[in-house]
Amino acid sequence: MAYANDINNAATASARPFAGLFRTVQERFARYRVYRETTLELSGLSDRDLADLGLSRATIKAVAYEAAYGA
Repeated sequence: MAYANDINNAATASARPFAGLFRTVQERFARYRVYRETTLELSGLSDRDLADLGLSRATIKAVAYEAAYGA
């Protein structure tokens, strides 16, 4: 006689909904970190260096946002 045995571990079953949430939080933090680092690096440049890149101080946040989150 054959039978199928399907045992779900309670810990594994209850952790599944949190896996997606954890991944989402990780992705958001990673994007924010890119935004923050880009802003800090561009803010550290001189006005002349920014001009060489075709940027001004007023566009730093927009450029950092695009780098982290896309257009």
